[in-house]
Amino acid sequence: MDDDVESSWKVFESDPACFNELLDALGVKGLIVDDLYSLDSASLAALQPLHALVFLFKWVAGSDEKGGASGEYDQDFTGFFMRQVVNNACATIAVLNGLFNIPGAEVGEQLAQLQEFSTGMDAETRGEIFTSSDWLRTQHNSLIPPSAISLANLGLPKTAEDAYHFVVYLPHLGAVYELDGLKRAPINHGAYPEAGEGWAGKAREVIEHRISTYPPGSIHFNLLAIRGDPLPSLRAQLQAAGDNPMAEVYQEQIRIEEEKRSAWAFENSLRRHNHLGLIHSLLLGLAQASPSAYDKAIENAKAKYKERKEKAKKDGTWEE
Repeated sequence: MDDDVESSWKVFESDPACFNELLDALGVKGLIVDDLYSLDSASLAALQPLHALVFLFKWVAGSDEKGGASGEYDQDFTGFFMRQVVNNACATIAVLNGLFNIPGAEVGEQLAQLQEFSTGMDAETRGEIFTSSDWLRTQHNSLIPPSAISLANLGLPKTAEDAYHFVVYLPHLGAVYELDGLKRAPINHGAYPEAGEGWAGKAREVIEHRISTYPPGSIHFNLLAIRGDPLPSLRAQLQAAGDNPMAEVYQEQIRIEEEKRSAWAFENSLRRHNHLGLIHSLLLGLAQASPSAYDKAIENAKAKYKERKEKAKKDGTWEE
């Protein structure tokens, strides 16, 4: 494999299964990453204790200098911040910028050593230290399946693709901050009230304002929550409940959490496998067993693609 390909950071999927695998690999204890489908009060309350929000959005060069036209750069930020100095590392950088600002967050020995080594360095040098770590890059790329074919050196024209970027929102010293590895400094979005929803309510305002800067109907966003792992607390509550009717409630909540983790593990096992060989074998077997069935399958696939394309154009979500 080409050295540049071998040493590169791969595109990271915005899915809690991927992020939780990364947390495990980094030795993080007591925290998980969960989907957040809505920013309403009930959804935020259900994820407490909520420590940070990881936001994925379509990146547009030269726009959104201060996170949705709000906030101010804080050159004197006293927390942890590192800049992104290599392509495709934004997911891991967002996670680390979040983790190292969570009081009492427990991380693995290798990650703790990197943090300690970078103490006192400026944000760009710190980014170089972390992203030059072969170990950290390996953890980031661990869910990327091996390539079965290579298109390198074929002289194929390069096509422009949409760029997506991860940032993290979190509370720090009474204010909501946006930590974006592509920005020169953390962005202070202002103080939040301690009462009510606290920092999460202020973060909702900032994120909704940012989304409003995109065309109506845009769906180029995803939001994940870094929260405390509820399983240890639920198991302790179950043990303490004894014969109390609440024991059934705790058992059901534990079941949901354990099933969620089983689903994450299964999804990640599929991600690690390159299915191209299987697909080729299935199509080859179909073509050999029944050429007419193979031709029909191809025509059905083309028709389905055309149908989806027309529907997307009608809905305004199709991009050439």
